[in-house]
Amino acid sequence: MSGKPLLKEQAFLLTRRTDAIVKQYQPLSMASSEDTEGSLMPVDFIQLQQYMEDSSLRVKDVMKDFYPGGRLAKHTHGECLDSEGFCLFLKTYLEVEDFPADFCKRLFCYFQHTEQDGSTNSPLPKGGRVFLQDVSCYFSVLEEGQPREKLEFTFKLYDKDGNGLLDSSEVDRIITQMMRAADYLGWDVTELRPVLKEMMTAIDVDNSGTVTLEEWVKGGMNNVPLLVLLGLKMTEKNGQHIWRLKHFNRPTYCYVCKSMLLGLGKQGLCCNCCKYTVHNQCANNNPDPCARTFVKSKQEIGKPTHDWIKADCNSSKCQVCFKKIKILGGSRCVWCQEMRHDDCINTGIPKCDCGELRDHILPPWAIYTASKQEDDTNILNVTPDGQILQTVQIPDTHPLLVFVNPKSGGNQGERVLRKFQYLLNPRQVYNLSNGGPSPGLQFFRNLHQYKILVCGGDGTVGWLLDAIDKADLQVCPPVAVLPLGTGNDMARCLRWGGGYEGSDLTEILKEIKASEVIALDRWSIQVIPNNLNEAGDPVPYEIMNNYFSIGVDASIAHRFHSMREKHPQKFNSRMKNKLRYLEFATSESISASCKKLKDCLFIECCGKQLDLNNVSLEGIAVLNIPSMHGGSNLWGESKKSDSLSEAEHSQVITDPEVLKSVSQDISDRRFEVVGLEGVLEMGQIYTRLKSAGHRLAQTSQITIRTSKALPMQIDGEPWMQPPCTIHITHKNQANMLMPPPTKASGFFHK
Repeated sequence: MSGKPLLKEQAFLLTRRTDAIVKQYQPLSMASSEDTEGSLMPVDFIQLQQYMEDSSLRVKDVMKDFYPGGRLAKHTHGECLDSEGFCLFLKTYLEVEDFPADFCKRLFCYFQHTEQDGSTNSPLPKGGRVFLQDVSCYFSVLEEGQPREKLEFTFKLYDKDGNGLLDSSEVDRIITQMMRAADYLGWDVTELRPVLKEMMTAIDVDNSGTVTLEEWVKGGMNNVPLLVLLGLKMTEKNGQHIWRLKHFNRPTYCYVCKSMLLGLGKQGLCCNCCKYTVHNQCANNNPDPCARTFVKSKQEIGKPTHDWIKADCNSSKCQVCFKKIKILGGSRCVWCQEMRHDDCINTGIPKCDCGELRDHILPPWAIYTASKQEDDTNILNVTPDGQILQTVQIPDTHPLLVFVNPKSGGNQGERVLRKFQYLLNPRQVYNLSNGGPSPGLQFFRNLHQYKILVCGGDGTVGWLLDAIDKADLQVCPPVAVLPLGTGNDMARCLRWGGGYEGSDLTEILKEIKASEVIALDRWSIQVIPNNLNEAGDPVPYEIMNNYFSIGVDASIAHRFHSMREKHPQKFNSRMKNKLRYLEFATSESISASCKKLKDCLFIECCGKQLDLNNVSLEGIAVLNIPSMHGGSNLWGESKKSDSLSEAEHSQVITDPEVLKSVSQDISDRRFEVVGLEGVLEMGQIYTRLKSAGHRLAQTSQITIRTSKALPMQIDGEPWMQPPCTIHITHKNQANMLMPPPTKASGFFHK
């Protein structure tokens, strides 16, 4: 499941976001070319962000090519890059072979017009060139990574002589590129510049005019706006805010200086966990702490008390005196969401019941700091600041362990992650990019009643189920799915729908509470090559959760997958992907590479050979669930019959007449085998013009022998397999959650 991040299929979302930003900056878009020389349009920023998200390289790796002795060193002139070298830098760093020439020219012009102010002594590049350090600093601030690493990298980037010191002009150049990165991210840079300038003044404690690496890193790590700009997303200690930039659509106040947040773009910082808001420049002025996420001793376990945070109560009524709360006059409990006047906080009931989400929340009084002498170290969790945490079960609750794949569904994953950090305890919400599922499973393993919510696509669900198998848990927690992105066959057959569309997550949590537990069959797949020395692609998985196939559909998927690996920039939107897939399907229809598939296949179901002579097939699919390729049911609907009682208990059914009445069941320890005639039949099934493929068998195990190299896929991951023998047998069952049948006005797009 590791490797290059999934490509973002978000053409619609990108267009909508672009339109919104263009409207917001309408005066800029109408400016003359003279006014906008050296600047970028909002659309350019979004396009650049798309390229960066699809790239797996880091700036420090690309820099080596431009240093003396590197393969691109001829394009560097002292500290500068010429226009051709700048274009090669972009192509290398963004992993794009055909980077648009006009876009490259605009970016080059952007870096040539280095922003100057009265306090800056930075030189301008000469002869139509740009500074390599400035370009590298700019992109390093924007890419993924820890703030401390970025601070160290930018320091060393400008420390040309390696003496461990930066002078004021070098520091100014770093600030300039950070300001440009902030502008790219939508900050109000007029607010940020004085904040950074103050930081620079503060860290030069001896007034020497130079800054050491230690001073630089220490000053940066204590500057909240800079940490947000550099991408700090994790809580380092209890009571620390997780800030993010935000644009507020309605009047909002800073809770430090009590004045309104004003300006275009993203006017201030908002905490993901408690919604506390401040001006960028006020974030360093001792704001109130965030809500605690754990207690400091066993004595505080099970003692539910409110955690009050200043909030915009929006004229809500105080739950103590029942009078309206004026602006800046009230606070909200982050757990039960109760609102009170600041003067009424101590007069109301001190006990917190966690409100309507009580069943899902793991409150701070269920998490405590443990000593290093705890007997079972497997259930310990260590925070970044060294606190060892342990959990306890709160009676009559089922805390929800949430896993979010931020790469799924374009920007959906990031938004869902933030929303759950607000609705629940951030300690129970895990970003799968930070160590996968194991940390969360280990943290919850001491609880005997809890549920899991996995937010992502089918691959993310499979990743989690594998991790649960390996974790050797005391209980097998049931798993709900919030589908992100496209496809989502597992979520569809479990009634969670084909894709989350931004509905209220509290409603999703209510559905989880009302869900029933069902068993999902999972299957082991063993692929044994006939010739161990014959090279082939690696088999992607050893477990099947959804389906396995050989032939025509795997061939199309393999072509699509191979081309996407070679040219990721050509597959950066949902519409483009569909057109490419149609292109490969048309090509497969013409070439018929899997024609006469029966001549190179031998299939046994529970020792009974399958007869493939009666129909011409180009594909075979083994189905565990009634959904494939984004909602297509290759098995189809079954006829009602009263003569199935004996067949229902058979390990294998191959009689065509009996198969007409056999239904699919994801818990019956059997799977279905379906034949496909070719691309045309696949298209008819996917467009609902034909109800199903050819039913061949229902069985509890299967052996497939191939005599030539064939395309195959497991749960949507294709590969080319040399002649082999394939065994599929039952592995285990996973506990899954299925919500009640949805109403006509459901929350998901089917």
